Amino acid sequence: MSDPKSPADKPVPNGGAQTLRLQGLVNQIARAMLRAPLLCRLVGKRLLVVYVVGRKSRRRYAVPIAYTQANETLLVSSQFAWIRNLHSGEPVQIRLLGKRRPADVEVLTEETTVVEHLAIMARDNRQFAKFNKISFDDRGEPRPEDLRLAWVAGARLVILTPG
Repeated sequence: MSDPKSPADKPVPNGGAQTLRLQGLVNQIARAMLRAPLLCRLVGKRLLVVYVVGRKSRRRYAVPIAYTQANETLLVSSQFAWIRNLHSGEPVQIRLLGKRRPADVEVLTEETTVVEHLAIMARDNRQFAKFNKISFDDRGEPRPEDLRLAWVAGARLVILTPG
């Protein structure tokens, strides 16, 4: 069932995040690097792992994802289906800088709020912006139409507060 405040699962021409050809292998390598004591300090400056259990399948997922630190919280965003398993008020486990720990979850789906936070993430991490097809204007600001397209493609924003 889709969220009434988010247009998830609707096809968007030229929109949506891209998946790498060997995404499964890339994720496996990223998870291994994020567990390695020395590598996690380098790779972990931009990536963390979210441990999610599927609502219907009960299958366990360990998803490497880019994050942006905002004060004491972490911002993550995805257009992919796994993120619909996260719900406000239901804590998850994350691996951050090599350590597995609990994190509180707040899911944002409203357009204005998601677009505002996507802009923060895009400014902080150009690789995140590229992956999500967010380009920049002449002043170096994320293009509002690209941010909105990411939301239309189903992007959700999750605020994680590590415990």
